[in-house]
Amino acid sequence: MNPLLSAAVAGLLAVTAGLAPRPDPGRTIDEGRTKGVVLTHSKIVISGDAKGGKSDGYVLKRPCWYEPGQGAEEMLKTQESLRDFFFKFTKDATDEKFEKFLEQFKERIGQDGRWWGPAYDSSDPKGLACFSALDPFVFVPPGQTPPAGITVRELAEIARAALTVPEPTVRLSPDAKSYVNLPTWVWVEGIGAPRRSVTATIPGVMSATVVATLQEIKIDPGTSGDRAEVTVSGCGAQGKPYVKGGTFSCGVRYLRSSVDQPQEKYTLTVTTVWPVAVQGDVAVQFAPVEVGTSRDVPVGEIQSNVRPQ
Repeated sequence: MNPLLSAAVAGLLAVTAGLAPRPDPGRTIDEGRTKGVVLTHSKIVISGDAKGGKSDGYVLKRPCWYEPGQGAEEMLKTQESLRDFFFKFTKDATDEKFEKFLEQFKERIGQDGRWWGPAYDSSDPKGLACFSALDPFVFVPPGQTPPAGITVRELAEIARAALTVPEPTVRLSPDAKSYVNLPTWVWVEGIGAPRRSVTATIPGVMSATVVATLQEIKIDPGTSGDRAEVTVSGCGAQGKPYVKGGTFSCGVRYLRSSVDQPQEKYTLTVTTVWPVAVQGDVAVQFAPVEVGTSRDVPVGEIQSNVRPQ
């Protein structure tokens, strides 16, 4: 950061400039199994389906950036109001040093443009180091973006990182135990609406929205192909619930007992696949969100009795 300022003073200036973290119900945080973004020194507002589900741990390509802030006159007034902070947190502070510090803001009075300030994702281990390499203030003419300045593409990446999808409940039939060569029907419940969206917004400047739509499920039987056959032709987006007399077209047929497996069970995993699209004219493509849920499946042999004639 700018060597004219100590880290403490830079932080205080950012607070007054409105660039510091503040309570915001729209922010995404690390909560249980949800890995999101923790926006620090940021004005970005996250809204939509950023909580109440599970993310795939998407990592931002760049964990820090500049965001547009105050105009020239407003910024000067803000910094002038920080005189007490400057003297409290700056070593060997003097009136002369404070006035020298203010010169960079005074010389911008009458010029069109905004001061941009740094922000970062503090959930990323590299975020703080990235942030610390940025200057606390960058004056930018209208219609321009500074190097490392946030773009609508990067705003879409933040929305993507914040996106969560429901973690479904896996249903099987038969439920408690299956048997060799018996079709085990597979489907999921608890999805709710099969469409999830998140919007990241810098108020009054720009926004980006990503939308995930449930497309299909994948079934991993928890063993090799010589022990299980997977059928997905009729799975659709959420599998196929068991129907008496129905045609089996989504699930697994185990070919060997699980008696020789750890705890005498196979671990079946169902993964929901949610392709992600970006609304508007934003040239970025994202991989689908994929969230897996597992269940133990004990598989036994069907016993038969042979009676003498």
